[in-house]
Amino acid sequence: MFILGIESSCDDTGVAIVKNGKEVLINLISSQEKIHAKFGGVVPEVASRKHMEMIFPLVDEALTRAGLTYKQIDAIAVTVTPGLLGSLLVGVNAAKVLGYLWGKPVISVNHLLGHIYAGELGGRLVFPLVALVASGGHSEFVLMTKHGDYKYLGGTRDDAAGEAFDKAARVLGLGYPGGSAIAKVAKRGGASLPRPLSASAQIDFSFSGLKTAVARAKGGKAELAYEFQEAVTDVLIDNFTKAIKKYKPKMILMGGGVSANKVLRAKLESLAADFGVKLILPEMKYCTDNAAMIGAAAYYIRSPKQDKWYNAEVIV
Repeated sequence: MFILGIESSCDDTGVAIVKNGKEVLINLISSQEKIHAKFGGVVPEVASRKHMEMIFPLVDEALTRAGLTYKQIDAIAVTVTPGLLGSLLVGVNAAKVLGYLWGKPVISVNHLLGHIYAGELGGRLVFPLVALVASGGHSEFVLMTKHGDYKYLGGTRDDAAGEAFDKAARVLGLGYPGGSAIAKVAKRGGASLPRPLSASAQIDFSFSGLKTAVARAKGGKAELAYEFQEAVTDVLIDNFTKAIKKYKPKMILMGGGVSANKVLRAKLESLAADFGVKLILPEMKYCTDNAAMIGAAAYYIRSPKQDKWYNAEVIV
């Protein structure tokens, strides 16, 4: 089964073709990072206009480079939520147009589910598993007992982890995007920052106060960047620990842009080893927003017995 995936939830225009939910034939991304860097963050109107400019050329390029014609595409998968409304509309409308012209079903995919299935592109999901999606807009824990069965365990009460990185980097004058900017300059020093909600029994996050703590803390940029990175990753690991102890998963998984952080990846490897659970971390190219993960998710959320799509909506 060949699925054409389309991702346009924020500022990256993504088009990919995925075979049988696992094999990525082509994964194209048009990044707007340099455009939005001068504003210190994503400007929604600018993002949606750039999506309109890039999306159909990327579809053409994807088919050409994969050596396929539209007739060989079995379905089109597109991100429908959550995300920037204008950006999402561009992707959804493009998918609808292609579905109508090609006579193919268009399947709606939740962006967060896509980040979870990014792990399937480099491994194999083992159930039950606990997944954390941490990005610029989201920090949420999900328990999966099988394909299509998801339970929300907890998440952020205010800022997402990636958003906190961006805001802290802005406070420190380090530029955008914040995650890579902070990681680049981070250097151990004497700064000290709190670990919000670490003592709580709930699997929740609160990062807004951490940003304020950075603004009020004394120390150089490098040592504050280091301590901030340690604080965020410590909180993520603390909640993973709570989830493992409570739900006894066979696997833990992380997706989203924050999962590209090397310090966090090292801590997750140690955590998995300590508890004897399997760990899946997406390849770096699948950590940030991409269409391959959307195509993979669309394949795995269909019912093999009835050959129908569930937890997804056919919108054409």
